[in-house]
Amino acid sequence: MAAAPDEHPTEDLARLAGLHGVATSYRPAPDRTVQVPASAVTAALAALGVDAAGPDAVRAALAARERELRERLLPPTVVQWAGAEPPAALTALPAGTRLRVETEDGAERDGAGDLPLGVHRLTATAPDGRTGEACLVVAPDRLPAPPGRSYGLLVQLYSLLSRRSWGMGDLADLAELAGWAGRTAGAGFVQVNPLHAAVPGAPTDPSPYRPSSRRFPDPVHLRVEDIPEYAYAEDRERLDGLLERAGRLRAAVLDKGALIDRDAVWELKRQALELVARVPLGPGRQAAYDAFRAAHGRALDDHATWCALAEVHGSDWHRWPDGLRDPRSAATARAREELADRVEFHTRLAWLTDGQLRAAQRAAREAGMPVGIVHDLAVGVHPAGADAWAQQDVFAAGMSVGAPPDAFNARGQDWGLPPWRPDRLAATGHAPYRDLLRALFRYAGALRIDHVMGLFRLWWVPQGSAPTDGTYVRYDADAMLAILALEATRAGAVVIGEDLGTVEPGVRETLQRRGVLGTSVLWFERDWEGDGRPLPPERWRADCLATATTHDLPPTAARLTGDHVELRDRLGLLTRSAAEERAEAAADAAEWLALLGSLGLLDSPAAGPPGSDEEEEIRAVHRFLLRTPARLVGVWLPDGVGDRRPQNLPGTWDQYPNWRLPVADADGRPVPLEELVVSPRLRALLEVLR
Repeated sequence: MAAAPDEHPTEDLARLAGLHGVATSYRPAPDRTVQVPASAVTAALAALGVDAAGPDAVRAALAARERELRERLLPPTVVQWAGAEPPAALTALPAGTRLRVETEDGAERDGAGDLPLGVHRLTATAPDGRTGEACLVVAPDRLPAPPGRSYGLLVQLYSLLSRRSWGMGDLADLAELAGWAGRTAGAGFVQVNPLHAAVPGAPTDPSPYRPSSRRFPDPVHLRVEDIPEYAYAEDRERLDGLLERAGRLRAAVLDKGALIDRDAVWELKRQALELVARVPLGPGRQAAYDAFRAAHGRALDDHATWCALAEVHGSDWHRWPDGLRDPRSAATARAREELADRVEFHTRLAWLTDGQLRAAQRAAREAGMPVGIVHDLAVGVHPAGADAWAQQDVFAAGMSVGAPPDAFNARGQDWGLPPWRPDRLAATGHAPYRDLLRALFRYAGALRIDHVMGLFRLWWVPQGSAPTDGTYVRYDADAMLAILALEATRAGAVVIGEDLGTVEPGVRETLQRRGVLGTSVLWFERDWEGDGRPLPPERWRADCLATATTHDLPPTAARLTGDHVELRDRLGLLTRSAAEERAEAAADAAEWLALLGSLGLLDSPAAGPPGSDEEEEIRAVHRFLLRTPARLVGVWLPDGVGDRRPQNLPGTWDQYPNWRLPVADADGRPVPLEELVVSPRLRALLEVLR
C-alpha cells in the first residue's frame, strides 16, 4: 500500500528516489526546505516503471537500481562539449576499455576523440568482456549569439488581423508585419505565440500552450489564397462563397466587437483547403512535398493518422476503440489504409503550413531582420492530442506538469500536460526532443522555450492530487542543453529561455554559460536581495530579452493606469481589498516612473499621477529598456496602440476571453494590420527604439 499523503519518505525510499532523479524535498527559498509527500514520490517512481508500493518493494527496487548502476559501463547519454576535457563517463572506464563510434553519417571509427559535431553511437568493451552502449552527443561549446543588438515586436499571431485574413491573424499577416517592421522600423525580430497544432473540437481549447502536437504546426494559420494550387482549384463558386463568409467573420471581429472564433475560421479554411488539395502538384512542388514527407517519416504519418482518426472518433484518443488507442496496432494500420485520403489531406496541410512558416522567415530576413521570426515552444502537449497518442512510450502515464506553491500562487499549479519520462528519453538518445527541435528550427530565426527550467526538472503532479502534492523529477540537463546547442548551431538560430518565477540555484548560470538568453520583464526587475527598489538599468543582465510585459501580464498602459486592478476586481480575482490593490499598484508604477524621471528618460514625471501622460510614459519605459545592456529588447505590439487588455488572464477560464482578443486601441477598438502600421502612436514608440 502506498504511503499516506502526510508521511515523509523513508530513508530507503529517499535513496531510491534520488537514484531515479525524483526529489523528496525542494527549496522554494534559500532559507526554506519543503518535504515532499511520500505518496508523490511513490507515484512518480511508479510512472517511471519502479515499484515502490511498500517497504519490501522499495528494498528490492533499490538493490536492483544500485546493481544496475554498479555494473553498467556507460550512462544512456554521454556529452562531449567542443573544446572541453573528455567527459567523466569516459575517463572513469576501466583501463584498456576499447571504444568504437558509429558517427551520425554512418562512418565507424575507433576511439571517441576528434569527432564531428553530431549525435553518434558509442560502444565500449571492457577487458573483462562487459560491453556498454551510449548515445554520444558532440556539441558546440555555446549556442549562437544574436548578431548584434536589436529590438523586435511581440505579438499573438491570432490577434493580428488584416483586412485580408479570415477572422484571425495568419502567416501572411506575419510576413507582412515582418516585412514592414524590418524595412521601415528597423526591427530585428518578431516574436509570436506557439503555432503548434491544436486539438480539434468544439469549442477548441484556445490556449496555444496546450497543443495537440508541438512538432507540427496548425494549418488554421494558413493564408489559403497564397497556396499556389489555389489558383487552379475548380469549384470557384464554392470558394467565392467561403471567401465571402470569411469576410463576414473578419468584419465581425474588426468592426462589430466580436471575439476571435478560431473554430469558425478553421471550419471555413478546412472546406477551402479540401478543394485546393484536389489540385495535382506540379513536378517541383511534388518533389518538395516528397522530401518533406521523407524528412519527417513516421512522425508525420502518425500525426496525420491521429488527425484522420479524430475526425471519426473524436479528439480524445483515450475514448477511441481499444485497438486504435495503440498507434502501432493492426487495427490502427487498417484504419490508416481505410482513411488514406484523410491521412493524405492532413499530411499535405502540415507541408503547406511549414512552407508558409518558412516564407514568413524569408520575408523577415529579406527585410533586413538579423534574427527574423522568434517561435515559441510550449512546455508540453495536451494529453488527448496527437503527440500524446503517438509517443505514449515516452510520456509518464498518470502524471501532469505544473508548479509548486510560490509567492504568487499558494495552491500551486497543474497545467494538465503529461511530462516526458527522462529514462525513456535517454533510452532513445533523446530522439523525440531532437526531432522536435529540428522541425521548429526549419523556420525559426530564434526559439523561445517556455519554462526553460524544464530542461533541468519538472514538477510532476499525480493524477487526482492537488498541485501541492507533487514533486520534482530531474532530466539530463547536460544532454538536453547539448542537443539544443547542436540543433540551434546547425540552424544558425538564437534561443531565448523563459526563466521567470522560481528558478533553482545554478540554472540561470548554466543557461548563460551555454548561450541561452534569459527573459527579463521590467516590473519584476527589482533588487530583491537588497532594498527591493527597481533595478537600475546598468544592473540588468546583458544575456536576455528585455520587455515591459508579456502575454500573461497587463499591457503597459493598464499597468500605468491601474486598469489591471479594476479588471481583476470586476472578475472577483483579488485576494485583498480593491483599495489595497490599487494603492500598491499605484505605488509600484510611481516608483518606476520616479526612476525614469531621475534618469532623464521622462520629461515630466511629476506632472500628474501614473498614466496621466500615458504615451510619453510608455515611451520612457522603452527608453529605459534601451539603457539596459540587454542584447534583445522586445515591444509588446498592443502597447504601441494603447491596448489595455491582457491576452491571457491567468486564473480564469470562461470569465475572461483568453486568447480570443484582437489587438485594440485605448478605447478597445480593434486595429487591423493596415491601420497599425500607420498609427502615429506606434510609429512614435518605435522611433524611440530605432
